Amino acid sequence: MYPAGPTKIDGSADFGRLNPSSDLYGSPLLITLLGHSRWLLIGAHRIITQVVITGTRVLGRAFAEAYKQASASQQYARQGAKGGGPGTANNFASSGLTLDEACKILNVKPPQGINTDMEHVVERFKSLFDRNDPTKGGSFYLQSKVLRARERIELEVRKAQEVAEAEAEVREGWKPKVYKDR
Repeated sequence: MYPAGPTKIDGSADFGRLNPSSDLYGSPLLITLLGHSRWLLIGAHRIITQVVITGTRVLGRAFAEAYKQASASQQYARQGAKGGGPGTANNFASSGLTLDEACKILNVKPPQGINTDMEHVVERFKSLFDRNDPTKGGSFYLQSKVLRARERIELEVRKAQEVAEAEAEVREGWKPKVYKDR
């Protein structure tokens, strides 16, 4: 324990600003505790400073890592938008299936532009979807794969139709639809 203060010759302690005759501060134990609290306060600012500095470092590193990931993701998306070859984001729809996988799941030929037989695709979809119905003992996972495969093929056909319509419009010229009754 730290001494409360220098002791006088008559045996009483010199408590500095504290009045030893007061009931509040007269206890040597309270004086000793107050003496320790001064030491605690001196160390507290060091601890708080270390916590703030460490927290700042951690947050700085986290933000730097997030920036690196965002930058890499942006570059990957740019390459996919340019059509950077196989394996880029252009080959995947929102479902994550490639066109090749979708065709294998439904056991149909890959779409050939606008000339795709969508009736055959829908027929295969209905058959496989019903076979994998969970209420009939099928697998929900397989049923969802069949659904995503159909959506992926429909997406490709829609894209091909939009391209064909744009090419036809370029050949024929733009003809706005005018409504005279409005």
